[in-house]
Amino acid sequence: MTPHISAKQGEIADKILLPGDPLRAKWIAETFLDNPVCFNQTRGMLGFTGKHNGTPVSVMGTGMGLPSLSIYVNELLNIYGVKSLIRVGSCGAIGDGLGLMDVVIANGASTDSAINRQIFGGITYAPVANFNLLRNAVASAERRNVSHRVGPLMSGDRFYVDEPEYLATVKAYGVLAVEMECSALYTLAAKFGAAALTLATVSDIIGSPNELSADERQQTMRDMCEIALDALGE
Repeated sequence: MTPHISAKQGEIADKILLPGDPLRAKWIAETFLDNPVCFNQTRGMLGFTGKHNGTPVSVMGTGMGLPSLSIYVNELLNIYGVKSLIRVGSCGAIGDGLGLMDVVIANGASTDSAINRQIFGGITYAPVANFNLLRNAVASAERRNVSHRVGPLMSGDRFYVDEPEYLATVKAYGVLAVEMECSALYTLAAKFGAAALTLATVSDIIGSPNELSADERQQTMRDMCEIALDALGE
């Protein structure tokens, strides 16, 4: 056990899905996994393990932001031996041509967080996705006819960004969307020799009043989870 995860050794599979919301983790477990068993309720951060097509798979919430995700992912990798992790979350699109409900498959992540500066000092580290998971996810999205784009995300420390030049700059350098977790996930996976990928559904277009309804969010979460489970299983 750890200060944040109450699971015993062997209760967490070596493949895991990571939504931010613990209640979404519960929904994923009940919707996609056979016979899910709850392994964690500490701090309300629900985690479950079941089977998908006969393979053990876990799902656990991480909370919002790089620091919160970093706590859980560090413990999952360092203490519980997880080997493959896919974040399933949402993002705000800034790239041209992206629409609501599109899935961004993140090949890398920039960040304005101080976390990597503390780790690497003067080096600008570029955290990237695992190629096999990314390739599997793209193949699944194409097979399922889910609208998707492959490209980089910006993992920010702030949910509310008021400076238009900030978004204009990262957009000019090819960033497709903004979210708050991917960079930390990819950095920690690299540290511990694990495979990681982020899938993020476009829930809103930055600068536009359009956003997904509750029903639309659930439908796109279903598409994204199916892609993620395909990627883990191949």
